[in-house]
Amino acid sequence: MGKITKAIIPAAGLGTRMLPVAHAVPKEMLPVVDRPALSYLVDEAADSGITDILIITNRGKDAIEDYFDYSPAYDAYLRGHSKTAEADCLRAIADRANIFFLRQKETKGLGHAVRRAKSFTGSDPFMVLYGDDVIISEKPVCAQLMEVYEKYRLPCAGVQEVSLDLVYKYCTLDARHVESNIYRVFTMIEKPRPEEIMTRFSILGRVLLVPKIYDILDSIPYGDGGELQLTDAMKKLAESDPEGGMTALDFEGRRYDLGSKLGFLQANVEQAVRHPEIGEAFKQFLIEFTAKL
Repeated sequence: MGKITKAIIPAAGLGTRMLPVAHAVPKEMLPVVDRPALSYLVDEAADSGITDILIITNRGKDAIEDYFDYSPAYDAYLRGHSKTAEADCLRAIADRANIFFLRQKETKGLGHAVRRAKSFTGSDPFMVLYGDDVIISEKPVCAQLMEVYEKYRLPCAGVQEVSLDLVYKYCTLDARHVESNIYRVFTMIEKPRPEEIMTRFSILGRVLLVPKIYDILDSIPYGDGGELQLTDAMKKLAESDPEGGMTALDFEGRRYDLGSKLGFLQANVEQAVRHPEIGEAFKQFLIEFTAKL
């Protein structure tokens, strides 16, 4: 089986947790220092060998398409002012991968968004990068999941253990240890009740799926709020094999929930400290500022 080269990034959500700014600015375009959050996902996919990326958007998110396109006005201005490096940097953003766009039209859940991508992925396995989740790691998380897939030939979910209060908001997995940080997944429950919690492993923003997921999405009912849940489809996928129809990787990386105000601020502070241009000055500011708290 060939290398995985396709990825989907669902980015059609309203971003209600980031109101009021999300009313005018797509939450995926909110900056982490000087780059929109979505660019971190595109870079992660491209750094993992992905060549074709489908970003699923909705009305009011034209800024996403503009960002991943050439800007003749900026290009002419920067080159006219002898800022060739800056101009080349902007062009490189559009050249990281073949980036395509598709509107979801109706926000009917993550499963509905993924199902819209069937003609894009075809008969190939593919990555899904959740639009709210930026993960900073030494090795891209997509690449980490691909390595597991190459070994086990099963769909793979990127997971980490989270606090109980987050398990209730995310999901719980029946994940049984295989080796190192790899697990076989037998079932999962979205937003479990206390008595339903199996482990504190939750899926955090990255899954590697196979075409079989589309048949499952076509067969399962819509859930709460009239949404088609991807977790419900992956549950069926996991249960399709008595030895566990999915794997899970407890991935290496620091994950930020960019759909929440706290996660957005955490990402900005931590990445500003590491920024090559402003890192030292910002670190000094933090030292002086926190001393006054």
